[in-house]
Amino acid sequence: MSDIQAVDIQAVDTRRPAAPQPADPELVARLAATLDEAALAHRTVARLTDTTELDLAAAYRVQRTVIDRRLSRGEALIGVKMGFTSRAKMIQMGVDDVIWGLLTDAMLVEEGGVLDLADLIHPRIEPEIAFLIGSPLSGTVTPAEAVRAIAGVAVAYEVLDSRYADFNFTLPDVIADNASAAGFGFGTWHDPTGMNLSNLGLLVEIDGRVVASGSSAAILGNPLRSLIAAARLAAEVGLELRPGWVVLAGAATAAMPLPEGVHVRVSAAGLGRAEVTTR
Repeated sequence: MSDIQAVDIQAVDTRRPAAPQPADPELVARLAATLDEAALAHRTVARLTDTTELDLAAAYRVQRTVIDRRLSRGEALIGVKMGFTSRAKMIQMGVDDVIWGLLTDAMLVEEGGVLDLADLIHPRIEPEIAFLIGSPLSGTVTPAEAVRAIAGVAVAYEVLDSRYADFNFTLPDVIADNASAAGFGFGTWHDPTGMNLSNLGLLVEIDGRVVASGSSAAILGNPLRSLIAAARLAAEVGLELRPGWVVLAGAATAAMPLPEGVHVRVSAAGLGRAEVTTR
C-alpha cells in the first residue's frame, strides 16, 4: 500500500450535530442577497451575526443561496474548497473546525494568467494542494476509495476575499460568505499513484522573493484527509464530488495580503508550480 493510501480516516472528525429546524427562507434569501450584492459592488458589509442569530446549518443555507444566485447568472459549479484545515489558519482565524465552500468557473484563473484585483475588496493568497476528481465521490469513504477517485493532483493557490469589513468574522459569517472563496488556480496535473503527499514542501514567491513556506503536513496531516472530509460534507447536503471537479484541500500557510502589480509563484516539491500576475 502506498503512503497516500495509508491515511487513517478516523484522524479527522467532520461530523456535525443534528441539524436544527430550517431557517426562515425569506431571511436566508435576504442575507444571501446582502453578501452577493456586496461582492458585485466590491464593498464591505457588517457581519451578519451582528444583527442576526445564525447557526452553522443556516449559514450553509445562506452560502448555497449565494452560489445559486451566481449560477443563475451563468456560472457553473466546478468544485469545492476546504477551509481551516491547517493549524496556521485556525490560529489566524481563531476557529477549530473544518469548513467548506463552493467553487465556480468564474473563480478559476488560467495558469500564468492575470487576476484583476479591482474586482476584490481585500484579497489574500495561500498555497494549496488540489485534487482533480475522476470518478464520483460522496459520503464516508476509505482512503483507498478516495485515491481511486483522484484523476490528478497539483500545486494550487486560492485567492481569498471577504465581504466583511476588516476581514473580521465569526464562524457562521465566513461559512455564509462561501468560506471567503474568491479565486483559484493550479499547475500541471500529476498522477497521484504511489505519491506521498504527507510532507511536501510548498513555497510562495512574490516577484521572486520567498514570502511564505510550509508543508502539506499542515493540511490535516495529509491533504488526502481533506478530500475524505470533502466527500463526507458533500453527502451531508446531498451533493457528490463529480468527475472534472477540483477540490482545494486547504492552505499550508496563513493567508497573505495580495498586492497589485506583482507576479506570484506557488511551488510544491514534485508538483511543479502555479503562477499568476495581479493588476
